[in-house]
Parts: sequence; C-alpha cells; structure tokens
Amino acid sequence: MSWRRQRRFWLITAVATFVTLYVLRDMLLPFVAGMAIAYFLDPVADRLERMGTPRWLSTTCVLLFFLFCLILVLILLVPLIQSQVVQLVETLPRIVAWVNNTAIPTAEGLLTQLSPEDLERLRSAVGSYAGEVVGWLGTVLQSIVTGGVALFDVLTLLFITPIVAFYLLRDWDVMIGTIHGWLPRQHAATILDQVNEIDRTLAGFVRGQATVCLVLGLFYGVVLSVFGLNFGLVVGSIAGLLSFVPYVGSLVGFVSSVGIALVQYDTWTPVVVVVVIFLVGQAVEGNFLTPKLVGDKVGLHPVWVMFALLAGGSLFGFVGVLMAVPVAAVIGVLIRFALQQYLSSSYYSGPDSGPADEAWRP
Repeated sequence: MSWRRQRRFWLITAVATFVTLYVLRDMLLPFVAGMAIAYFLDPVADRLERMGTPRWLSTTCVLLFFLFCLILVLILLVPLIQSQVVQLVETLPRIVAWVNNTAIPTAEGLLTQLSPEDLERLRSAVGSYAGEVVGWLGTVLQSIVTGGVALFDVLTLLFITPIVAFYLLRDWDVMIGTIHGWLPRQHAATILDQVNEIDRTLAGFVRGQATVCLVLGLFYGVVLSVFGLNFGLVVGSIAGLLSFVPYVGSLVGFVSSVGIALVQYDTWTPVVVVVVIFLVGQAVEGNFLTPKLVGDKVGLHPVWVMFALLAGGSLFGFVGVLMAVPVAAVIGVLIRFALQQYLSSSYYSGPDSGPADEAWRP
C-alpha cells in the first residue's frame, strides 16, 4: 500500500471517528467517566495482580475502595457545604440591601463624574455586552440541562459508570494487547513511543493538577473559614475545583471572597486580609505546587488547556470538557512529533543546506 493510500485511509478513519463521537455525544458521559476511572486505577490493579491476586478480584477491590473513598468524601463534605448554602440563602436579603444602599449609590456617584458622551458610550457598551453575556449563559444552561445533567443522565452516570469502569478495568491489559496487534507493523514501534509519551503527559498533568486542586481547595476553604468569612468552605472548595482550569479557580474565588467580605464587614481591614490570603495561595501555587507537582515536562501549556476545555465544551458539552485534556495531550504529543520530523527533514534544512544554515539560534 502506497503512502498516499495509507494517509487517505487514516484521514478517513479519523474523520469517521470524530463524526461518530459528535453524533453520539449525548450518551457518552458514563462511558467517558468509566474509561477515565479505569485508566487511573489500572496501575493499582496491576500492582495487586503482580502480587498474585486474580485480575477480577483486584479489579473488584480497587473499584470498591475507590467508591468507598468517594462516598466518604461526600458524606463528610455535603453537610458542611449544605449548611453554608442554607446560610447563603438566609443572607441574601442582607446582600440585596448592601447592593441597594452601598454599591448602587457608589456606582452612581462615580457615574456623575463622567461626561455625557462618555456616559452614553459606557451605557451602550454595557448594554451590548450584557446582551451577549445573557445569551451565552442561556446557551450554556440549555446545554447543561439537555446534554449532561438532566435527571436521566445523572441516573445513568451513577449506575452505568461503575459497570463500565469494572469491565474496562478488568479487561484493560487484554484490550491494550488487542489494539497493539492491530497496529501497522512497519510503524508499530513509532506509534508505541508516541502512545507512551501521551500516557506520561496525560498522567503527569492530570494527577499533578488534581493534587494542586485538592491542596488549594483545602487551603482556601480552611483559611477562609478560620478567618471567619461567611461561606468560606464553599468558596474555597469551588476555587480549588475550578483551579483545574489555569487561573480560573483563583480568579473566581478571589472575586467571590472579596465581594462577600465587602458585604460582611464594615471596615477595609478584613477585605485586605482576604486579598492577602489569595495572593499567598497564588504565590504558593505558582512557585511551589505547579512546578513541583505538574512541571513543564508534561508539555501542556495553560493557554492550550484553556482553549481545549472551551473548544471541547462548545463541541460536545460536558462530555467535551471531560475529554478536553486527554485530547489536548494527544494533539500536543502528535504536534511535537510532527515538528521533530519536519526539523529533521529536507523540507526544513533544504537539499543543499550546510553548517552555516544551522548557525542561527533564537
């Protein structure tokens, strides 16, 4: 088979796979979640199997322990978060009063200092952006209700995901061996090298970033609660969870905490303390947690991760968000491999290149 026919075959296969996933995107959530669980629990099951435990038993033990830990976390956190949500609902009248008595008069006082032309431009810009934001929020909420968090989808996620995870985890090594047998023989070694690189990149990023999210969530939640900020545990948990998207978690937590502090306290000192807490958290994350736990070796730039999450959510909804990082890791590894091939080919150096052509360095 010629190289052109091989390229056409793999291009058609890739397009057909993408179209199939796009058509079936509304039913993929439990299968994607089950595959993710099986992928991350496979090393533990392999270790138990090497110790002499049958594969089905090691799979059962690992999965039951994972579900036990998940349920334990929910049992411990849900009552605390629920109490703070109830407190938030009870505090809403005070927040509304603060907006009416403080925020709006302050904003009106600032607006009176603007010229009529500037005020009109600001009003038109705010109206335009507000319409766009409302439309975007409506689209997002509609996609959430219809594409992943409806009651039926929640039930399928709860009941089908463990079953999918069990069978995938039990047969993981068998599936990997079968797929290995399907690889084209002349390119099998190269493909396996790239697959190993994808596995290293994905595992390093997700495990490291998950640890960063856990540490930040605990830090913000505990420190804000000890400081006495209302809803500190909820805000800290949300900030830690959203930290999987670079910079988003800290920004959301910072804005929320400062807003709550402005409503809760009558002086500026507590607001400054909240700002300092998030500055310390950002400094620890940027200078210690992310370099030590994630590092640059995984090759996933924060901008590339944010783009992948937004693109995945736009194309496939909530399932796309779950698939975004793995797909970004695959694309990143393939792009680096293609770039290496290009730099070592005559397309880059030219047929008559000499030592002088390699003298320049950026």
